[in-house]
Amino acid sequence: MTYDDAMATLTERETLELYEKTGALMRGHFRLTSGLHSDIYLQSALVLQYPEHAARLGDALAAPFAQTGAQTVLAPAIGGILVAHEVARALGGRALFTEREDGAMRLRRGFTLMRGERCLVVEDVITTGGSTREVVECVRATGATVVGVGSLIDRSGGAATFDVTRTALATVTATTWPPESCPLCKNGGRAIKPGSRA
Repeated sequence: MTYDDAMATLTERETLELYEKTGALMRGHFRLTSGLHSDIYLQSALVLQYPEHAARLGDALAAPFAQTGAQTVLAPAIGGILVAHEVARALGGRALFTEREDGAMRLRRGFTLMRGERCLVVEDVITTGGSTREVVECVRATGATVVGVGSLIDRSGGAATFDVTRTALATVTATTWPPESCPLCKNGGRAIKPGSRA
């Protein structure tokens, strides 16, 4: 690793400030992909659209994994693609992404992994950890090794668990409600869906 670890450090507060100043951390009344309603929404694309922020976040997320020997960084498409790219740049490896095909996460576009290849799985935001676990299983199915899981934001409040070392630059605890018991709806508000999936 050639980059300066001091430069790679980004505190939780600094991470959240980057999200806030770019509008990537929103407060209001939102409908999540899960169907639940929440008062907080994270749209990482708004912070990652700035190469200097993406590089800084990637360096910071790579730092805890510098000694793992990770050769390849993978993420689920689409939200994690830029994260994987920036973390791989910082680690001196390559960046791949998985895509959903027939309901399962798969490597496509000619991407391959070798048996025993050391892989780091990353994501922009982990909420339940479901997509990330699917990528981990996809990697393991090829015979490659998962050395860790990283995310820019842990939206699960620490509840999403993995059987490998895991780190996040920041934790955001957001309240969620089923639509029928959402207090924001009961007050006459209408939930909006700003995300990438309708």
